[in-house]
Amino acid sequence: MKGMNVNEIREKSRSVIGSYCKSCPICNGKACSNKIPGPGAKGTGTVAIKNYDAWQKLEVKMDTIASNNEIDTSFELFGKTFKYPVFAGPVGAVSQHYSDLYNDNSFNEVYVNACAKSGIAAFTGDGLNEEIMIQATRVIKENEGVGVPTIKPWDKETCFEKLELANESNAFAIAMDIDAAGLPFLQGRIPPAGRKSEEELKEIIDYAKAPFIVKGIMSVEGAQKAINAGAKGIVVSNHGGRVLDGTPATASVLEKIADKFKGQVKIFVDGGIRSGLDVFKALALGADAVIIARPFVNMIYGAGKEGVEAYVQQLGQELENAMMMTGVSSLKEISKKNIYK
Repeated sequence: MKGMNVNEIREKSRSVIGSYCKSCPICNGKACSNKIPGPGAKGTGTVAIKNYDAWQKLEVKMDTIASNNEIDTSFELFGKTFKYPVFAGPVGAVSQHYSDLYNDNSFNEVYVNACAKSGIAAFTGDGLNEEIMIQATRVIKENEGVGVPTIKPWDKETCFEKLELANESNAFAIAMDIDAAGLPFLQGRIPPAGRKSEEELKEIIDYAKAPFIVKGIMSVEGAQKAINAGAKGIVVSNHGGRVLDGTPATASVLEKIADKFKGQVKIFVDGGIRSGLDVFKALALGADAVIIARPFVNMIYGAGKEGVEAYVQQLGQELENAMMMTGVSSLKEISKKNIYK
């Protein structure tokens, strides 16, 4: 498997990833559409497609009349420096949505370690089986806290139990994908899980011993509430279209949120970001960093740790090339002036 490129790894994954994901050359949400179980989106299945298409509609301004400085893609977050402003997103129930080549525990074992080795960090998933969080936080601790345990919006007692594990892992950050309130396995639970008031969210954030990231923000109002509750980071995310049909693409709401809150909180965005060029566009719209999930699944099923390393390297090269060809040398120089809208 050594020396395989991303396209070869993706092709190899096709035979082992199951019947739902097609390991498409372009992961744009079209072939899997509304297939759940599987990586598709809810209802019409169009939100994941919109996420991808929105990034493709943005165009970058080429400008090579600039000082030929060395390109610096490094990104600092909560006291840690990463090679790129890219993070691997939380993935759960892999044996259900893909194939039983991996379960959540064996997947996270590869995910966290390979991302840390590649100079980025993985957000880990959560689920009904308590072993998932136990093992995810164990592997994060073994990798010197380079990972982000991501907790579902369970009832208060369950949240605190999982936060205890996250706190003990020495993770450099902790997250909650609060938009997971729309997932079927969280609905109808006793005690109730799902939506959280500002006050409830603040209580959860205060219990965490690391900077807290709230994932699932799609409006200025939602961002303000997360900040009021104490979030140090927010993720502009519609959960890949898996929790609510009819939502806008993340790229179409990012700019307004970033214009309002840039500098007050770290702003991440996910949804349809597939290349280093897409990463550049997201930063130009005001994101501090991006999160990518689905393509990492193909990379792990196709080549394990080597797959992750190959994809991260490709993303980095594409980002560096975009920066070189648009006249910027560091992430802080990327702005709206570098894109056509």
